[in-house]
Amino acid sequence: MLDALQLPVVDLSSPDRFSTANSIRQACTDHGFFYLVNHGVDEELIHKVLEQSSNFFTFPIEEKMKLVKKNHRGYTSLYAEKLDTSLSTKGDSKESFYVGPPEDGLNQWPSEEDLPSWRSTMETYYQKVLSAATKLLSLIALSLKLDEDFFRKVGALNEPFASLRLLHYPGDLDSYSEGIYGASAHSDYGLITLLVTDGVPGLQICRDRSKQPRVWEDVPSMKGAFIVNIGDTMERWTNCLFRSTLHRVLLPRQERYSVAFFMNPSKDCVVECLESCCSDACPPRFPPIKYIDYLEERLRVTYGV
Repeated sequence: MLDALQLPVVDLSSPDRFSTANSIRQACTDHGFFYLVNHGVDEELIHKVLEQSSNFFTFPIEEKMKLVKKNHRGYTSLYAEKLDTSLSTKGDSKESFYVGPPEDGLNQWPSEEDLPSWRSTMETYYQKVLSAATKLLSLIALSLKLDEDFFRKVGALNEPFASLRLLHYPGDLDSYSEGIYGASAHSDYGLITLLVTDGVPGLQICRDRSKQPRVWEDVPSMKGAFIVNIGDTMERWTNCLFRSTLHRVLLPRQERYSVAFFMNPSKDCVVECLESCCSDACPPRFPPIKYIDYLEERLRVTYGV
C-alpha cells in the first residue's frame, strides 16, 4: 500500500526571509519537494491555462502534429518520450506542448482563429511563474548561505532558459497490464520545477532510489499551491546537498492535466560546485559544465536525438 506524503509548505510572501530560507533548506535536503503558497499567480489564471491546454489537446492528431516539436518548442505525441530508459515498453502515455522564452521568437502557436487568446494566456502565465521562480531562487540562495542575488550574479538569470510544458495524460486503461506509466521514473534536468495539476492524482516520489524494492509515496495536489521540486542542475550545483528526487506519474484512471514550469539557468551559465557545499572531507563530485551542454546530453539520452 502506498503512503500519502505530507510535504513541507513554503510561503513565498512571508516577511521572515531567513526563517523561510531555513524551511526551504530542510525541505530540499529531506524531500527535494515542497508546496509553495502565496506565490503571486492567481487561481483564475491557473484555471484558464488548464482550460486552454485541454482545448488544444482535444484537437485531432493531424492538427496537433502541424506544431510538432522543434527547437524544444511545440507538440510531442503519445509515447514519443520514455523518461525511464531502462523500461522495455513503448514509451510514456502522455502528450505535451512546450513553450519557451517568448522573446526569442522560436515558439510555435496554434492559430488565433482556432484558439483565441491561447498564446496571450500562455505568455502571461509564463511571465508570472518566471517571476515567482526568480523570487524563490533568491530564497534558495539564502538557504545555501549565499547572497540573495547569487544566481543573478553568476549569470543564471541573464536569459534563463525556462520552459513551460503543458501535459495531458489520457487515462489509457488498456495499458495498465503493459507496465506503461503516464511519466516513468525520472528526475528533472534543471534548477527547480513548479507544477500545478487539475487535482487528478498520479504523482509519486521515491526518496531513496537505491533502496530495493523502491518505496513510492503519493503527492497530493494542494489547492492554490505549486508543487516544487529540485532538479538535477541544482543537485549538481549543491554537490548533492539538495535532492533531485526520483518521481513518476501513474496512468490515471481518468484524464489528467498538469502544467510544469522548468526554471533553468541561462544556456552559457557554468554550473560548478558551490563553495558552501564542498570541503576537504566532501570535495566536488562533478566537474564544471555549461548548462546547454548538460541539457543537450540529457535530451539526447531521453529522446534519442
